[in-house]
Amino acid sequence: MAHPDARPILGLHHFAWRCRDAEQTRIFYEDLLGLPLVHLIRQDRVPSTGEYCPYVHLFFRMHDGSCIAFFDLGDDTAAEPSPNTPAWVNHIALKVGSDEDLQAMIARLRGHGVEVIGPVDHDGYIHSLYCFDPNGLRVELTTEVASAETVQGFAQRAHAELAAWVQEKAVRRAGA
Repeated sequence: MAHPDARPILGLHHFAWRCRDAEQTRIFYEDLLGLPLVHLIRQDRVPSTGEYCPYVHLFFRMHDGSCIAFFDLGDDTAAEPSPNTPAWVNHIALKVGSDEDLQAMIARLRGHGVEVIGPVDHDGYIHSLYCFDPNGLRVELTTEVASAETVQGFAQRAHAELAAWVQEKAVRRAGA
């Protein structure tokens, strides 16, 4: 049987996460980060399953048109962290335009009492700040600082570096 070709993925529409409190989430994403609340869906049943679960689904728009979205299930419960994953692994990284913008966001967040880590340099590729939203979701604000030529070099080496990692990992696992 022939399989149709994959269609181009045009970009991110939204990333969805559970939130504890819709209004606290709105304050963080709209008032602090500047992402406007552009849509709210309020339902009693989940459209894809028919399951009864009253909720609101909030959408905050980013400059490129994509969204970060949240579900408030009305029970004041945030999503629990993954028990087998360090807290720094699962996060969402949102892009800002420059190091100057990153510094301004560090000052803004700290000025509103948000604990911030950063700026952090990642391999000369990006600079980032890290904080947690009111739901315990780790949020990274980042800006690419590498030149186009440097990024091209990263891309040219990425598959070989991945192959080396896979091999090293296999050796470690075989020795365990």
